[in-house]
Amino acid sequence: MFFIIVKEHNVMINQPDFDISYKGRISKEFVNRNILTFNQATLFVKGLRYGRNADKENLTSVFTDNCGTCSTKHALLKSLADENNFDTVKLIVGLFKMNKNNTPEISNTLFQNNLEYIPEAHCYLKFEDQILDFTKITSDPTDFLDDLIDEIEILPNQITDYKVSYHRNYLSTWLDNNKQLNLTLNDIWKIREQCIQDLANK
Repeated sequence: MFFIIVKEHNVMINQPDFDISYKGRISKEFVNRNILTFNQATLFVKGLRYGRNADKENLTSVFTDNCGTCSTKHALLKSLADENNFDTVKLIVGLFKMNKNNTPEISNTLFQNNLEYIPEAHCYLKFEDQILDFTKITSDPTDFLDDLIDEIEILPNQITDYKVSYHRNYLSTWLDNNKQLNLTLNDIWKIREQCIQDLANK
């Protein structure tokens, strides 16, 4: 186990690194692709296009689909860390105000629905209170940090039903507190789904 200093968007980050052992299903997938360290794994994952996976419960689908979302990409890396006894890397789901400034790709969808923002659930990793976001090449935690509403630690197997339930429960409360929007939970979820599609199309 060791650390590397990575420069991300002019910010120096103390990122964990370790050699990947040939043990565990996820570790073997990386090693078989000649990806031998955690840092190499993060670069590989970050470089994959953003897109939903055919089977989110099977994290190896990131390899077969050659893509992933914030959920599957970071759950994959968390699983890799766990298999190599590096449990200080945490998987986090944070709720943030997704708007035209931190997510320009969704500007038109928000405008068409007269919304300033939508509370969105975003997965990332944390190490020593530093946010590590490997969703896309351009991902930068400072994009959403000022708009962060809440965050909780989860396990890789909680990126499906648990994460959706957590997100929908928050949206339900948010809509109750913003009745002037005149939207149902299904309405806002459909708008949110369009936003995710907007991101996948970029």
